[in-house]
Amino acid sequence: MPIKQPISELPIKTADKGFYSGFSIDVTVTSKIAVGGLVLWAVAFPEQAGAVLAGFNSFILANFGTWYIYVMASFVLVCLFLALWPTAGRLKLGHHDDVPEFSNFSWFSMMFGAGIGVGMLTWAVAEPIYHFKNNPEVIQGLAEGGTQENFLNAYQWSYLHWGFSAWASYAIAGLSLGYFSYRRGLPLTIRSSLTPLFGKALSGPLGHVVDIVAVIATILGVAQTLGFGVEQFVAGMSRIGVGSWLLNAEGTASSAGIIFAILVIMGASTLSALSGVGKGIKWLSNINMGLSIFLLGFLMLFGSTWFGIQALFLGMWEYVIALPSMMFTVYSGDGTGGTADTLEGWQGAWSVFYWAWWVAFAPFVGLFLARISKGRTIREFVLGALIVPAIMCFVWFSFAGGTAIDMELNGVANGAIFAASDGDKIFAMTGLMLGDVLGWMMAVVIVILLMTYLVTSADSAVLIVNTINAGGDEGPKARPHIIFWGVALGLVVTALLLVGGLKAIQTAMVIGALPFSLVMVLMWISLIKAIYRDGKREAAGLPTTFADGVERTPANA
Repeated sequence: MPIKQPISELPIKTADKGFYSGFSIDVTVTSKIAVGGLVLWAVAFPEQAGAVLAGFNSFILANFGTWYIYVMASFVLVCLFLALWPTAGRLKLGHHDDVPEFSNFSWFSMMFGAGIGVGMLTWAVAEPIYHFKNNPEVIQGLAEGGTQENFLNAYQWSYLHWGFSAWASYAIAGLSLGYFSYRRGLPLTIRSSLTPLFGKALSGPLGHVVDIVAVIATILGVAQTLGFGVEQFVAGMSRIGVGSWLLNAEGTASSAGIIFAILVIMGASTLSALSGVGKGIKWLSNINMGLSIFLLGFLMLFGSTWFGIQALFLGMWEYVIALPSMMFTVYSGDGTGGTADTLEGWQGAWSVFYWAWWVAFAPFVGLFLARISKGRTIREFVLGALIVPAIMCFVWFSFAGGTAIDMELNGVANGAIFAASDGDKIFAMTGLMLGDVLGWMMAVVIVILLMTYLVTSADSAVLIVNTINAGGDEGPKARPHIIFWGVALGLVVTALLLVGGLKAIQTAMVIGALPFSLVMVLMWISLIKAIYRDGKREAAGLPTTFADGVERTPANA
């Protein structure tokens, strides 16, 4: 039986004139209506919006928590399989003679900065502190919260949420998009990754739905990141003396502070997006990587160095040993309010929330990783995207969070870090370490670093959304559409923060991520099917790479 040639053309209808010239009207307009409707609904009917979102959130956590846990476990297993599979490992995301566009340093910088680098400034201190006080081992009575014996438990759970699972979801999305776009010549958009399963039907309504789901998930996933970032940005600006009006009576961001932060962040993000990936985003990524190294170096040298080293190496060991169990364990309550219910609630608030967040972030980060990874082999991509950024997260958590835990254990902090809000914890910690003057200077550095991370994430998201809306066209996008999505993203964050705070953004994100989680499962199934068939073609001496629908053999590649 002859081996069929793969699909190397996937026409996506785009407008050839007018305001939407170059864009898919079906995808772009529907996405704008959905996102705009969410903003208007949240502003016009805040109580109803809050109640409905909360109801959906409870339903999803109660009925799809197990789904999220197993889906994320599948991503890790598939990535390991692809790295070890000889047929897959040697294939390039591109043609035989393609070479990487960016150096390894710029590649890692952009990958980490646009991925979850911004989370390091909030959660590298806040999450180990949380888990140090409470985690499943504490709930089950196996360890005592807030004591030395609970130290490594805090790190294995922190590493679970920010380690291989998170980056595996990005790697799956990035691999799928890069493989079908740069080897098959298909448009750089989400629907292309499903062609082995659905074929040319993806040119029509089915493909439109897939891309719309990806756009909405991207906006809500990035909104979650910006929501945390806004809270921390306001806390930092208050620390360096911009004004008390940034905070409310509870010590969190005031309405004026939220609006101020969004105007600054999204204004800078939109300007950077207008300059494109090769200029603004690359430049900002290199800056925030440099500042990150400076801040991390400071914590490693002048923080709790020995404590951080233990957290890094012993914590990684505990994490790797416990990873199979943590990935597949589902806590199920019995409704009696006992330990089982507490464990289920903890898992829903932490693990399931994070899995939804990474899934919602995956179309954005995955497409961005594909864009910057052309010319790299699958094995190089998997190892680079899965291991290096995860280890960077572990280093951040060990030295930043470890210093905070050590200061609390030794009584130096005297509860000040525990008591600070999530976004303010890193400022509280560095302030205690350095005193007033040097602490103020470090707060300025952290605010600048936070700003570069937020701008990198936001402007990358705007460009990615426009790429999807343009049917995968990576070329220059119309300025009005870049500006629209920059404004829309800012309005989503502002509206949801003002209506219900970070909880409202979290709820909307968990809901928006659910349909895309199904798309992602189909993506890895489709990818494995495509690689297997390409292996058969290669063995038969048939071409496996195409350009604009034209076959390219190794001889003329």
